Amino acid sequence: MGKIEGQIANLINKFNEAIYQKRLFILMIFMMIFGIIIYSVLSFEPSWFVVIFSGFILLSLLIWQIIKGNLNISLILLFSIWVGFILLPIHAQIFGTQMLKYPSFGSYQAKVIKVLSLRDDGQRIIVANINALESSRDLPIRNARLFIRKGPILEAGDIIEGKMRFAPVPSPVTVGGYDSQFQSYFVGIGAFASTTNAPKIIAKQNNFSFKAFIDQSRFNIGKRISSALQEPAKGIALALIVGDQSNIKDVTRTKMATAGLAHMLAISGLHLSLVAGGVFAFVRIALSLSYSFTQRFAVKKISAIMGILAALIYLALSGASVSAVRATIMLILIFGAVIVGRKALTMRNVAFAALFVIILDPSAIFLPSFQLSFAAVVALIATYEVFRQKVSKRLGFASGILQFFLALASTSIIAGLATAIFAAYHFQQIAPLGVLGNLAALPILTFFVLPAAFIAVLLMPLGLEAPLLNVMGWAINLILNIAQRVANLSEGLGVNFILLPISLIIGLIAFAWFAFFIGRLKFLGPILALPLIFIFALDRQPDILISASTKAVAIRGNDLANGEYGLGLIAGRLNSFTTNAWQDTYQEEIAARLDSALCDEIACFYNSPIGFSVSLVKQTRRAFIEDCAIADLVITRLKAPNYCKEITQVIDIENIRNEGMQWLYWNEKQQDFIIRPAISSNNRPWRLGNY
Repeated sequence: MGKIEGQIANLINKFNEAIYQKRLFILMIFMMIFGIIIYSVLSFEPSWFVVIFSGFILLSLLIWQIIKGNLNISLILLFSIWVGFILLPIHAQIFGTQMLKYPSFGSYQAKVIKVLSLRDDGQRIIVANINALESSRDLPIRNARLFIRKGPILEAGDIIEGKMRFAPVPSPVTVGGYDSQFQSYFVGIGAFASTTNAPKIIAKQNNFSFKAFIDQSRFNIGKRISSALQEPAKGIALALIVGDQSNIKDVTRTKMATAGLAHMLAISGLHLSLVAGGVFAFVRIALSLSYSFTQRFAVKKISAIMGILAALIYLALSGASVSAVRATIMLILIFGAVIVGRKALTMRNVAFAALFVIILDPSAIFLPSFQLSFAAVVALIATYEVFRQKVSKRLGFASGILQFFLALASTSIIAGLATAIFAAYHFQQIAPLGVLGNLAALPILTFFVLPAAFIAVLLMPLGLEAPLLNVMGWAINLILNIAQRVANLSEGLGVNFILLPISLIIGLIAFAWFAFFIGRLKFLGPILALPLIFIFALDRQPDILISASTKAVAIRGNDLANGEYGLGLIAGRLNSFTTNAWQDTYQEEIAARLDSALCDEIACFYNSPIGFSVSLVKQTRRAFIEDCAIADLVITRLKAPNYCKEITQVIDIENIRNEGMQWLYWNEKQQDFIIRPAISSNNRPWRLGNY
């Protein structure tokens, strides 16, 4: 008992030591993130009278404690959770929209506010000020994402007109997967739309707009890249320079991910640091060539200012993704510390960057880009805090090369371990030879790809970019060859996990511990997280998957060569968006049809060798009379009769409308199904039931 008390006392001492080292702010940011999560998972909209009143009480108590000269840590953390809790609804009031519930087709006029991508198969844009023409139905939405298959090249500010088809934003295709309704709601996108013919431009943006100027610049740069390079190098070049990943093929993504190089496809701290750091180094060396200049001016500070400008320009041209915004803020803080003569790499700087991002877009914390980006940076800086050592600045050539690759290897290992939970959850993939891939490919990215890209963009106004883009394309193809070789070596080595959402909470707590504490105690959090994930967060393979429209239904029962049973379709088709997402998420091939399924125009009936039977009722209510009595599960896009629900488990149109996609597992002991819906509650403003 005394030993346990001693350990608790030691932990309290370490906690107080971290507070004394001014690390409370770091913990406050994590509490704000927990507050955002709490609001998002509620099954109802909270009473804002209660929320505001509780915030007033917390703030009053906090002020009272400060006046008394006390620092009440519990109150500060509770207030931080409250601040996080109200961020999403505040953001919704400023940017949110009603969600379209029913499809609408007609003639509409709209204003282009952003060009998302331009591909061979069409343009993807965001439109606002959507006005119905003729007898078309008015839409109560703020913005829509519009796909234009053919027509004129559009720019931000254009007013377009034409026949458009608006559809509700789809619900998640997997349980715990990407929620397009949630993300779209908080950025004001209330519908997904497409044109049925080429729209007309009835007005162009005449007044100067900085945003339109940036969008046009990105478009022009992308056009130059597309004319100079071929696939797959073209798609990666567009991703690295203007942040457009829409041209990267799935096979390329899979190859890069297997080799541990997927982070190269998204503009992040690596890319921005290399560009801004390269500008900083170049300017500093160039200015130092003049002895008189170095005596009169602070060369290091001027170089830091140029590094900040380079980072901001790259951020604007790249489309300002979450990882790019985080990296830019970090670089501004680092270069700012250089300018004022302060320490640059600190966990508080990471906390400031996180604070900026979650205030700007609190819904971003649910995106893989936020989680992977911050996890890697927190891990690298926290590890640096423990093991930092003064290294001699005078290194020989061979020693410098060795140190470079050792730093590269250690950075890759630390970042890979830190992001493993989030990569496994979102992508069901961990790269076993990621260190090898990064050791081989990162020098090429560092010394060839990004420098060539940077100089090419600078030469574009003169029309001299082609040779540099060719160098960039050659280097990208070399990286792809490395990725292919590493992926081939990785065959059979990968261990892929399907994780429950609780794994993200465990990971967040572990990172809060890791970031807050100082010394070697910080490693206890991540060490404990691993067994907790294996005990509580490992998921099982589903036995039935039902899409949000019931058009795709996969059931376990097909015989496999290894003696096990796989999933097969009783409805739907392979290579659709839904079935591809199922295969990627649950790491299992789905057969095009179920063997021995009995189907006619009324229903499909299937007896699975696992021990359950399923009926898919299609068109008529007559099938319920027979199938409800003999099936363990009845699936239908009709409204099932009450007597059917009393004698067996049913997934009908009411379940689909309110709960979306369904995941089911056959509980052999209980002789029934464990059912998980993709939507836990339809009573939230981003769900379609509220329109």
